[in-house]
Amino acid sequence: MKAPTAPIGTLDEGMNVRQFIAESYPGDTRDDMWREVLAELHLRSLALEGETGRYSSAILRGDRESVILARLVASSQALSSIPQRSRMLMGMIPLDADVEVTGGNFRLRVDSGALVVLQMDRPWEMKLPGNNRILALGLSDAALQRRGAGWTPFADPRCYLPKGLASVFIRAVESAAAEINAFSAAEWQSFEQFMADLFVTMIVETESADMRSTPSLAALFNRMTVAIEKRLHDPDLSSARVARVEGISERYLQKLFEQNGESFTHYLRERRLQRARAALVTSAEVRLPVADVAYSCGFGDAANFNRVFKERFGLPPGAFRNRHLESQIDGGNAEQRGWPVKALTAKKSLSSNRLDGTMKRDERAPEITARPATVHHKLSINASNVHWGYFSRSLEPVLEISSGDTVEIETLSQHASDAPELMIEGDGGAEDVFHWTEHRKSVDRRGAGPVDASIFGRGAGEGFGVHICTGPIYVKDAEPGDVIEVHIEDMLPRPSRGPGHEGRYYGSNVAAWWGYHYGELLTEPKPRENITIYEVFPEEGYAQALYSYPWAPQTDPFGVVHRTYDYPGVLVKSASLDIRRSTSGRVHIPLRPHFGVIALAPREVDFIDSVPPAYFGGNLDNWRLGKGASVFLPVSVHGGLLSIGDPHAAQGDGELSGTAIECSMTGRVRVTLHKKDPRFSDLTYPLIETPGEWVLTGFSHPDYLAEFGAKGQGEVYAKSSLDLAMKDAFRKARRFLMSVQGLGEDEAIAVMSAAVDFGVTQVVDGNWGVHAIIRKAIFETEQE
Repeated sequence: MKAPTAPIGTLDEGMNVRQFIAESYPGDTRDDMWREVLAELHLRSLALEGETGRYSSAILRGDRESVILARLVASSQALSSIPQRSRMLMGMIPLDADVEVTGGNFRLRVDSGALVVLQMDRPWEMKLPGNNRILALGLSDAALQRRGAGWTPFADPRCYLPKGLASVFIRAVESAAAEINAFSAAEWQSFEQFMADLFVTMIVETESADMRSTPSLAALFNRMTVAIEKRLHDPDLSSARVARVEGISERYLQKLFEQNGESFTHYLRERRLQRARAALVTSAEVRLPVADVAYSCGFGDAANFNRVFKERFGLPPGAFRNRHLESQIDGGNAEQRGWPVKALTAKKSLSSNRLDGTMKRDERAPEITARPATVHHKLSINASNVHWGYFSRSLEPVLEISSGDTVEIETLSQHASDAPELMIEGDGGAEDVFHWTEHRKSVDRRGAGPVDASIFGRGAGEGFGVHICTGPIYVKDAEPGDVIEVHIEDMLPRPSRGPGHEGRYYGSNVAAWWGYHYGELLTEPKPRENITIYEVFPEEGYAQALYSYPWAPQTDPFGVVHRTYDYPGVLVKSASLDIRRSTSGRVHIPLRPHFGVIALAPREVDFIDSVPPAYFGGNLDNWRLGKGASVFLPVSVHGGLLSIGDPHAAQGDGELSGTAIECSMTGRVRVTLHKKDPRFSDLTYPLIETPGEWVLTGFSHPDYLAEFGAKGQGEVYAKSSLDLAMKDAFRKARRFLMSVQGLGEDEAIAVMSAAVDFGVTQVVDGNWGVHAIIRKAIFETEQE
């Protein structure tokens, strides 16, 4: 099969679903690709004055010659119509902010959550303030005719508040857009018919209610078209018969059609042709002989049907059906493979774009004439130096550093509470962070949820985010558009200070309710959560299970009972546990010490759940991010606001049970600011570099906060999949090989298939991850 030419069109079971994410493309081609996406909706985009770096994503389904549904995410820009000769209608619902629609002599404000209906044969412009999600449903002229739309085209847009039938329609569009990938082909056909009928009915009823002189004419005409629709199969159907059945004169019936720019004869033939066209390709009727289709649609003469069908649609009915069937063959329809990619930039020099290879690490920063001496800092663990379970641009930094400085940073595992006598007791810093009595909780907020625990009542922050993060660290001169590199020079486990355990090292693994395995257990009791405590042997390089216990309900000092592992930092009481000593002494887990969380502050103003990773880094959970590795993160806020946490002693790809071997660690990191460095001008995601590899991080939703808007921190958990994460990893790998290594698209795809390893990073962090590993050795011959 031929390789796809663009990543934005996907095809499942013959379904025409197209996806687009701006960052899938090199920066200098994104605007062109976005324009091609919008053209599917007969729309175009205009940059607003002073706006740069526009973000955009889209998922579309359907056919602009019939019914098309789209979910768009767009930053500040203006959308306008590409004028059409037909009377195509476009319904648009802004979800996050009010928008303004203007035209020749109108100015209309559309509230968030309301519906505006626009005619695509007239010029108009919609201004989008900031990031905004828009739902769009287009109904073609042909689809309108198929529904017998008895309405007179209106000159200006119509706005419908979510009331009555409009509310039903708006909710239906929102639900369909949320499940746009889930419809089968047959379900989509039913959806098209339902939405088109509802759309037309809503418009007709509203327009008829607004008519001043003859409010019943539109409703009466719609009633006549419905009567015709019911009798299309009757070859003897005539205007006289319809008029008699409906109780009006034939002359009055003819005048109704004339007032709507139609004749009865032309309308009847068009409706029969449109029904026949649909029947020829409908799965339930695709095997019917063409003659039977003709008769079922009221054509008494098959030869005449063949002639008028060809005149209307350009092909005889048999050829029309064959073309449709051929288009369903996988790979046979270029349109269903996605929009063609335009010519990309010429091949770039390998030497000018390489992140590593011929250049040593200390040569990679932009050359400066006088570099100040680096400073070494120490950031100890205590309640004042951490934030628990969330990221925020509003946090006050606990340390300020300059580019090139090193930091010895202490980090705590939130799972130290699984064995407090081993991982907390006697450790002043840990005791300060975990301190919680009936009178005081030293770190109250644990998660991005409400402080008053008004949702589930678990505790402040509701555990919507769980990681203890040390920081944030302010990096001098860091601004949006820069890149911060965090290089891990060393890391060691934090020794126990518990009586009788001094100097030894411990960690915990929780097989939790959020684990991938949870619904797949074989033995009773089902379901269950299980905690395994490990002893870690850093010199020997392995960890060994010490004991385990099934989770038992724990009551926190404020009196809340936690029947599952639903809130971080609840110190378990050993007397309540069924402790089982490990008998698997021969199982040694190789150590892979790394930081699960390395994050800059997101650009969004809210408190952001620390669990789902995204463009700012966060909970990457990739074991390759250990000693000797670097991660490059795009800066979104002044100073970057770097936080580090979630230390792991070992983890497998996938992190299947929900956690790794969670083990408090102390690391030494070097932080380098890359100011407007052209090598990173197009970096929009966390990029990991090891001595021998580049590791590209793919996510189900690479910028879920923009994609899903205000509901993003909930939607991302419900909408993640490995398929989406794999697509993102593929797109980023292709982009990296083309933009950084200078390969052409075909070369990049060949290299990926032959030499790039794609792996599952994790399936437990809300925003599932797939990584692409590109070995530097592939390019060594060109470096020599």
